[in-house]
Amino acid sequence: MSQKPYRVLLYYQYVTIENPEEFAVEHKAMCEEIGLKGRILVATEGINGTVSGTVEQTDLYMEKMRQDPRFADMIFKIDEADEHAFKKMKVRHRPELVTLRLEDDVNPHEITGQYLSPKEFYERLQDPDTIVLDARNDYEFDLGHFRGAVRPDILNFRDLPDWVRENKEMFADKKIITYCTGGIRCEKFSGWLLKEGFKDVAQLHGGIVTYGKDPEVQGELWDGQLYVFDERIGVPVNQKEHVVVGKDYYSGEPCERYVNCANPACNRKILCSEENEHKYLRSCSPECRTHPRNRYVAQHGLTESEVEERLQVIK
Repeated sequence: MSQKPYRVLLYYQYVTIENPEEFAVEHKAMCEEIGLKGRILVATEGINGTVSGTVEQTDLYMEKMRQDPRFADMIFKIDEADEHAFKKMKVRHRPELVTLRLEDDVNPHEITGQYLSPKEFYERLQDPDTIVLDARNDYEFDLGHFRGAVRPDILNFRDLPDWVRENKEMFADKKIITYCTGGIRCEKFSGWLLKEGFKDVAQLHGGIVTYGKDPEVQGELWDGQLYVFDERIGVPVNQKEHVVVGKDYYSGEPCERYVNCANPACNRKILCSEENEHKYLRSCSPECRTHPRNRYVAQHGLTESEVEERLQVIK
């Protein structure tokens, strides 16, 4: 099978970066010179990025990064692609790489859950005394997740600690294994779980991306697609079978197509078919359908009477 012309790199490294603001400016200039597009976060505690480019461009980027002693052993997760996965190149300085906003921050170099290889994780998934906790947001879970995993009722990662505290009895005396897209969220979250007093905590090393590419497990026991934060939205994981778990927001039918609610004040992620997007004006509620700044209405140049006609059909 011939290689695709583009690649997407996903990576992170917890390592001290002095003057992260200055580093971010210089790093963006380097990425633009190479011709990459993507989204990179830089903090005093390290770097977290997803970038896309041609095979040559991504090779050059990895080479340049590994020349820096801070990133010499950084692991790059590589996905083939037909085109760029981003529209622009953004490099931003942030106080932390993953937004947990803990009063007492977690340093993964000091405390983190036990690392599990894809094979070990696969085996633990089938242990009845183990609880599988998804460390991602609800809309990520809804597109795809490990079979039997617990869905956290959260819109943002920073809400996960409070959600765990509120549902503590669910995890009592259980072994906990947790997972996320590329592994970075679990590094801190698993450490936080240990600090909270949970004794047996492990994490999927390298995240779902690594699990899906592992030649032995081949993504088995994963259902649906993996939500990714770029133009692709969803990518396959399970190489053996594809089970659709996403459900159309309006009809409940199997669906893996995400859109954002047309009300800019809401912007909720909705799984829906193209047909239902048009029928419901790409809006999640009656209030959003009649919002004065509804983007679907503006985009399609609908008049007030045309909108009213559509609303009557829904009733």
